[in-house]
Amino acid sequence: MSLIKNKRNSQEDNQADPNGVAENKTKELTAMEQRQRQRFIDKATKVSGKYLRRLEELPGAPAAMQPFFKVLRDIYVEMKNVEKAAETKIVGTYCVMVPHELIYAVGAQPVKLCSGSYTAFAIGDDLVPRDACPLIKAVMGFQAMEVMPIYEDCALMVVPITCDCKKKMAGMLKEMVPTYSLHVPTSKSDDTDMEQYVQELYQLIPELEAVTGQTITYQGLAKSIDQMGFAQYEMSKFNDYKKHVPALIKGTHAMALMNAFSYMPVAQWSQQLHLLNRELARRKKDRQFVSKDKQPRIMVTGSPIIFPNIKIPLLIEETGGILVGDETCMGERSIYDPTVVVDQSFDGLMRSLANRYTRPCTCPTFVDNDQRIYRIKQMIADHQVQGVVYHVLRGCLVYDFEYQTLEDELGKLGIPVVRVESDYNEEDIEQLRIRIEAFIELIKLKDLAARPKKAEIAD
Repeated sequence: MSLIKNKRNSQEDNQADPNGVAENKTKELTAMEQRQRQRFIDKATKVSGKYLRRLEELPGAPAAMQPFFKVLRDIYVEMKNVEKAAETKIVGTYCVMVPHELIYAVGAQPVKLCSGSYTAFAIGDDLVPRDACPLIKAVMGFQAMEVMPIYEDCALMVVPITCDCKKKMAGMLKEMVPTYSLHVPTSKSDDTDMEQYVQELYQLIPELEAVTGQTITYQGLAKSIDQMGFAQYEMSKFNDYKKHVPALIKGTHAMALMNAFSYMPVAQWSQQLHLLNRELARRKKDRQFVSKDKQPRIMVTGSPIIFPNIKIPLLIEETGGILVGDETCMGERSIYDPTVVVDQSFDGLMRSLANRYTRPCTCPTFVDNDQRIYRIKQMIADHQVQGVVYHVLRGCLVYDFEYQTLEDELGKLGIPVVRVESDYNEEDIEQLRIRIEAFIELIKLKDLAARPKKAEIAD
């Protein structure tokens, strides 16, 4: 029985038994809840610790990756609070379409609460329909257990309505914590839809101001845009290093870097990324590589890959591939495009943010999404990708819809694609390993066949 059901039953028993006969039962349920919480914590931290060790033990991790590993350890293994000033409020977000600049401008700190926890997923399986997205199940599992500090510390949740599951999740969260539903446009090319999104951002401002008691000013918003701009600048340099052949950094380590972005203040994250870029520059100069010349270069796209559910990137790099591109919303998509300000007024800043968080976004929630195919082709060319792993979380229909189109388009370029469907469990790891290993071997054979044959030496 879930904690939510236990709480409801306890309340009903007390109301039906005002003389206190049910008091012992209520105490027993409370003790049961405490045991259930502790079992949940033990299992969740054990699984997270296991995947963090695999991540750290993956050969070739730069020394500058340690602060990012520490953040993942603090949040998922130690279950600590986010590092922040005592008076700073935490605002939870669930998508890349929530402008972090607005949250920083009001003196708060954003944390991205999309979860990849296997243990929370199992709890959430009892709270939402069977065919719901694993991400939603994990989020609701953590919310129900009330043990995860980054969830418990949030003064406000901001949920962009990007799919039906997010819509229903927003409704469920609203019954537990202060929640704001952010409606995003269905079309990026429709000016009417975009105008509506600008107004949505304006309506979000008083919600944020109520949380902190501070007012968003022009100066504060401009400063936060500059802070994010520095992060985007460092990210662009990092992406250049990721393009290098042979590779300078493992793609799974790059994913850890982006997952850490969800929980670190942007100024701190940017500074650590700056140090990592300096280390990669030294590696390039010293020819210190983490892959071989002919190692298959793989890109992953599709549904988000969120710690600790990093089995797909680990399998790619443990079975002979090198992960060089991440087009998921937990990857560079969330930060690769800077905010371009043309109109220097406050309204101009707001419209610039609206454009930055929608126009370049390749999320399949948009009706007009040819841009996503273009972006993926661009990444394939830039990173010299030889094969694409299309990751689909079971129940994530918006990404599954686009698989066939992508396969057809990449087929014209001679780029093989493999679709892997999974959820937040470990039961399918060996099956996934076989498919991914076979896919990588296929690329190796294709590359071998494409090499020019050595000219025979005439007698």
